[in-house]
Amino acid sequence: MPRASHHVDVAIIGAGPAGLTAGYMLGKQGFTVTLIEKDPEQVGGISRTVEHQGFRFDIGGHRFFSKSREVVDLWNELLPDDFIERPRMSRIYYRGKYYSYPLRAFEALRNLGLWQSTLCMASFFRWKLFPHKEVKSFEQWVVNQFGARLFGIFFKTYTEKVWGMPCDEMSADWAAQRIKGLSLGKAVWDGVRRSLGLNKRPNDGMQAKTLLESFRYPRKGPGMMWDAARDRILEQGNSLLMGHMLHQLSWDETAGLWRVAAMGRDGRLAMLTADHVISSAPMRELASRIHPLPATLSDAMALHYRDFLTVALMIRSDDLFPDNWIYIHDDRVQVGRIQNFRSWSPEMVPDPALACVGLEYFCFEGDGLWSSSDEDLVALATRELAQLGLCDPAAVVGGAVVRQEKAYPVYDDDYAAHVAAVRGELEARYPTLHFVGRNGMHRYNNQDHAMMTAMLTARNIAAGARRHDVWAVNEDAEYHEAGSEGDDAGVAAALRSERAVPTRIADRKAA
Repeated sequence: MPRASHHVDVAIIGAGPAGLTAGYMLGKQGFTVTLIEKDPEQVGGISRTVEHQGFRFDIGGHRFFSKSREVVDLWNELLPDDFIERPRMSRIYYRGKYYSYPLRAFEALRNLGLWQSTLCMASFFRWKLFPHKEVKSFEQWVVNQFGARLFGIFFKTYTEKVWGMPCDEMSADWAAQRIKGLSLGKAVWDGVRRSLGLNKRPNDGMQAKTLLESFRYPRKGPGMMWDAARDRILEQGNSLLMGHMLHQLSWDETAGLWRVAAMGRDGRLAMLTADHVISSAPMRELASRIHPLPATLSDAMALHYRDFLTVALMIRSDDLFPDNWIYIHDDRVQVGRIQNFRSWSPEMVPDPALACVGLEYFCFEGDGLWSSSDEDLVALATRELAQLGLCDPAAVVGGAVVRQEKAYPVYDDDYAAHVAAVRGELEARYPTLHFVGRNGMHRYNNQDHAMMTAMLTARNIAAGARRHDVWAVNEDAEYHEAGSEGDDAGVAAALRSERAVPTRIADRKAA
C-alpha cells in the first residue's frame, strides 16, 4: 500500500548540483522541499565523489571555477574551510609522446620531430590554398583551419571517442563555435612554428586565455560540496527520499497541485503533493512518467545520451605522473582520458605511497564496454595503462568500476527540435513544472551553469512567475576558464554566453 502522502511547496526530482542548489536556495527562503534521488546513498549525480577502500575519485574531474559571483559565493557558503588551491597540469598523449598544453617549442621539436613538423606546415598551407568549398562537417571545418595532418593528430581520435560518431558526421557549426580564440590546433601550430624558429615570442601562456594556471578544489573531492548542501537542506527541516525513482507525476486540476509518486528499491510507493515540481531528471524519463502522457512523448523518446564509465586503479607509486589529467589521442586504446586523483588533492588517497588513477571510457549503455564485468574492465584498464607506458601492471594493487549512465546528452541532427517541442508543450500546459540542469534541459552544461539554472528557477518560484529565462543560461569554451573567478556579478555572464554542442549533419559527405 502507498505510504501516507504529505504536501510540500516544491518537489525536486534529482539530487545533483542543480537539484541540491534549488533545494537549498528555496529552503533559505522558507519553502518546504522534498528531493527525490534514485541513488540509495550518494547525492551529487555526476559531480559526486566515490569512495572505495579509502580511495576517493570523481566521475570525471570537476574543477571549481565560475565567473558568476553568485555561484562562487554559494560554494564558499557551503564549504567555507575545505577548498584548496591546486596547480593545473594537463597533457596530450600522441604516438608514445606527451605534449604539454599549450605546446612548448623544444618539446614539440623533440616529440614531433622536424620532418613531422614540416609535414604539418605543408598540410596547413595546402588546405589554406585549396580548402573544402562547401563546409558541412566538423572534419571539413577543422581541416580547412589547421590542415588534415593536425586534424588527424589532435582532433579526430579523442573527439570520436567522446561523442561516439565520426567527425565527418558532426556539424561544422560546433567546430566554428567551440574551437575559437585559443584552440588545440592553434596551440599545436604555434608550437610547430616555434620548433622551426619562426616564432620567437615567449611562450608564457598569456595568449592562452582559456587555460587556468590553477583552480580550487574541495580537499576530499567535489562530493564534499554536495554532501554539505544535503546536510544544509536537512538542517532547514526539509527532506530527501534516497533510493527512490520517479514513478508518476500528474497534475490535479481540481486541487491545483502536483501528485508525485516515487518508487523505492523495495517496490513501495512514496506519495506526496506539491505546488511546484523541479526536474533535473533526463527529459526522456520525465516525459514518460507524466500523466496523462504528453503529445510530444515521441520527441522525448527520440533524445539520446552518451554514457561513461571510470575504471579506478590503485597503484603503488610515489611519483606516477604529475598531471591532473591526460587526453589520449591514440586509436590503439579505448581509454579517452586519464585522471590522477592524487594530483587533484593528496587527500584523495589514504596512503601517499599509493596513487589512484581513473581511466575514462565513453560508451553507450548496453554496448560491449558498458556490459563488461568489473574484472574485465579492470584488466583492460591495467593493460592499456601499461601500453601507454604509464605504469607497470605489477604495481596495480586494486581496482573499482563506476558506471555513469546519461553522462552526456547526444546532440544529433534533430535534438534541438525535439527539446523545443517537449519544452513548449510542458511549459505551456504546466506553468509550475520547471526544467534544470544538464539532463533536465538536455544541455551540455557544466556544474556552475547547472547551479545557475537552479538559482534562477528558485527566483521564479519565489516571484510566482517565470521572470528569468533559465534556457538562456549556458556557456562557451572561453567562459568557463577565462578571466578571474567570480568577476562578473549576478547572472550576466551566464546569460550572455552560449555553449556550442556537436550535432550530426543531415547529409553525410566525406571530408
